[in-house]
Amino acid sequence: MVGDNEKEMFPLVDEDGRIIGAASRGECHSGSKLLHPVVHLHVFNSKGELYLQKRPMWKDIQPGKWDTSVGGHVDLGESVEIALRREAREELGITDFVPELLLHYVFESDRERELVFSYRATYNEIITPTEELSDGRFWKLDEIRKSLGTGLFTPNFEKEFQKLQF
Repeated sequence: MVGDNEKEMFPLVDEDGRIIGAASRGECHSGSKLLHPVVHLHVFNSKGELYLQKRPMWKDIQPGKWDTSVGGHVDLGESVEIALRREAREELGITDFVPELLLHYVFESDRERELVFSYRATYNEIITPTEELSDGRFWKLDEIRKSLGTGLFTPNFEKEFQKLQF
């Protein structure tokens, strides 16, 4: 993979998740603040460690930073649940997990607004990140807490991690 598809279509939603339109990735990430849905999956192992992915340098948002285990956009015509499973398969190669919805909220940065649906799951098999990621590994929660605010993680991940109080 060499870059994000700027023409990929996303649903536009209101803050309750109702679809109100559609726009391209390029439009959604241009500073337009068009609200579009995304999924996050926090993958823990039975030791309580949290898997984080490292974003590749070709990503259009937050390249090279550590981020949520799985994160991705809901495609136009796709449900949140299907998007969650698709992204977990595409990024980590995992398919056999039981997701638990933690919360949903609006995240806003200088470039975009997202309606985030955040889940968690426990997974004890070996995870091999796909070519969509540059790296990935399990982290102890104290290791994450000590690195907050250092620029190592995406702002999205840091805010969600603190909100969920893992």
